[in-house]
Amino acid sequence: RALGLTRPEDKIQIHPALLSEWDAILEHYEQAGISHSHDVIWDISLAEIDRHPNYEASFYFFGDAVNPHGIYRQVFQQLDSRWCQVVDFINSKNNFIDLAEELGIPVPKTLRFDTLAAAKACESIPFPCYVKPAVSDHGFGIMRCADEVALEVAFSQLADDEPLQIQAEVQASAFLNLQYEVTSDGVQPLLVSEQILDGCVHGGNRYPSRYAPWQEVAPFAQWMSDRGMGGIFAVDVAVVPEAEKVHYLAIECNPRFNGSSYPTLVAHRLDIPCWSSVTYKTPKRSLKEFDIADLTFDPATGKGVILINWGTIKTGKLNVLLAGTELEQAELGDELQSRLQHEMAFQVALERRSS
Repeated sequence: RALGLTRPEDKIQIHPALLSEWDAILEHYEQAGISHSHDVIWDISLAEIDRHPNYEASFYFFGDAVNPHGIYRQVFQQLDSRWCQVVDFINSKNNFIDLAEELGIPVPKTLRFDTLAAAKACESIPFPCYVKPAVSDHGFGIMRCADEVALEVAFSQLADDEPLQIQAEVQASAFLNLQYEVTSDGVQPLLVSEQILDGCVHGGNRYPSRYAPWQEVAPFAQWMSDRGMGGIFAVDVAVVPEAEKVHYLAIECNPRFNGSSYPTLVAHRLDIPCWSSVTYKTPKRSLKEFDIADLTFDPATGKGVILINWGTIKTGKLNVLLAGTELEQAELGDELQSRLQHEMAFQVALERRSS
């Protein structure tokens, strides 16, 4: 998914399993007018960084989200210890809430616990609520609990010794993703988009947004920059209307590229003023089996589909950018989804017939 962010003079590391898709994505990006690197290293090892000292490396996540004592984290510590440390710290949802309260940024009522036992002992749980592992990605492990029964089920799926939080549900009209970029000139607002949620899980984004609470989150963004954060990071914010005033509640920070970063940067390069990003399922496992040439983005009209996360075709998913007016996006999405559903139904019919 980073291919569309590269320039022709760049190098890019891509998993060798995607070599079979290279010709197809080249054709798609050429049609969409995306100029990108053709200098591919078909190896995702971090060792490649040392082999190309004249290039500045760009990382999805500056650290190791899975194993804090792993070899990846050691490598990032050596590259930039301050950047690595601030990512480690703020990647904890509990640390983020603590810091937001310290900086005077409004947040939902959030109970924080170091262990599952401590959470079970709490007698003041706000229902409905969300139970969240302190460290999780893409909303995984987050469970909504309407009552004590649901809470017990949620607790049964968590590890005993891992920190967690229980956050009161907010009556939000929208959830925003505020992206920032740290450059040599300091931290700058990049773009605010509205999230498309599938339950608790991030399903996509749409731009432009009706809201832009940059000022409310500015103290946190500056804190991140002052402590060594680099590249792109984002803050999720809930929009809570009340009478004639709108309140903004900070939820969490993604100290890394996030789901909205890739379509954001592609849309910026192509001057697309109105877009959404969504993920669709498909029975196909190769771009060669999937024809969207007639739907592909046309630079002349500013309308069409761009494949963003094309590597996930191997697992039956495609993340795409839909460009155009809201009506055009809906039409593109309906047509693409309809084709995928027909393909899926056709495959099921074949499987039943063969059985």
